[in-house]
Amino acid sequence: MTTTAHREGMGPAEAEELRLRTRDFIRGTVIPAEPRPGQALNLAVRRELGAAAKEAGVYAPHVPRQFGGQGLPVEHWSPVFQEAGYSPIGPAALNCMAPDEGNMHMLHLIGTPAQQRHYLAPLAAGDISSCFAMSEPHPGAGSDPEALATTAVRGPRGWIITGHKRFTSGASFAAFAIVMARTPDDGAAKAGATMFLVPMDTPGVRLGAPIHTMDRYLPGGHPHVHFDGVHVPESAVLGEVGLGFKYAQVRLGPARLTHCMRWLGLARRAHDIALDRANSREIFGRHIAELGIAQDMIAQSVIDIETSDAIIAKCAALLGTDPRAGSALSSVAKVHCSEAVYRVIDRSLQLCGGDGVSDGLPLAQYLNEVRPFRIYDGATETHKWAIARRAAADRSRAVAGGEPFRGAARTHEDELP
Repeated sequence: MTTTAHREGMGPAEAEELRLRTRDFIRGTVIPAEPRPGQALNLAVRRELGAAAKEAGVYAPHVPRQFGGQGLPVEHWSPVFQEAGYSPIGPAALNCMAPDEGNMHMLHLIGTPAQQRHYLAPLAAGDISSCFAMSEPHPGAGSDPEALATTAVRGPRGWIITGHKRFTSGASFAAFAIVMARTPDDGAAKAGATMFLVPMDTPGVRLGAPIHTMDRYLPGGHPHVHFDGVHVPESAVLGEVGLGFKYAQVRLGPARLTHCMRWLGLARRAHDIALDRANSREIFGRHIAELGIAQDMIAQSVIDIETSDAIIAKCAALLGTDPRAGSALSSVAKVHCSEAVYRVIDRSLQLCGGDGVSDGLPLAQYLNEVRPFRIYDGATETHKWAIARRAAADRSRAVAGGEPFRGAARTHEDELP
């Protein structure tokens, strides 16, 4: 995949300059505007911060310049997204927050020019927001996308969509949804899944009950959404009919990774809070940072941060050159980072003692924000299952291709010199 940013000529030096501008903006403008722990970001404040981000030249870092973004290539996303994530509201202020960020990326890659004008341009500008309608109540699609129950059939004016979605993040304020629906074999395309662009004010689209979760910072929540015989035109199809699962990987691989980037930035913030406490507070006549048990916790957090940073960088580089391999590695990155980030914030809270669990510090809310990431975008256990299957299959192919088979039982002769 050749990114727009490469064609526009953004190199490492320019990317580093953007990172530094983002760092200054987050720490100087966004952090002072943060709501109290547990409170959602006010939409008016978000608009004000977005306007300030545009003026500072840090808005929509991942979006091509033709749509008003900074044109940052995917291999340079991580340092900038981490700086944005240093504040829990930073990604929203910079318009690089899920689900909009992933939807923008996919619209750029597979949207038609008309779809890009109608949906991508205003989304990138921050004039509207969006949602991605994939997850369904049991026994529908969740960890297993093949269980997709929402259907779309051809009608006299295009398509008719019927189904029930849940955990549709951001839906309460979204202008449109990208809806995944199962489509039949009709001769023109094989049976499979298809993505549709559906304005939320289309007749038959109905917001359902909200789902109250432990995370609070995502505007629009995670409500149920019902599609009751929703009519959309042929032009609503995103990409090609029947290729929805393929396109989902185009979206989900980078989206998993950008979640890792943003949350790693927040883990760095939590670690800094803990270090400031450890360097300033004394117990038993010594600073906390001088105590061996605290040093072990600090060291483990540094290790978690650095290993997460490294696997994100490797995966981002692969997504820029080999999206298929990058998407596979993003499962590994998602498992490692979601678990590591949680550990870092949990240790930071522990190091801050009673203040850590109070609203005098934001660490308890940070823990609430990152805990769902071990479930969202595929639970840790689901990804481990996929990783193991992929590893076993890759090894079988390698052996079939002529590599030595290492699984034979040892014999007595093997032990001879």
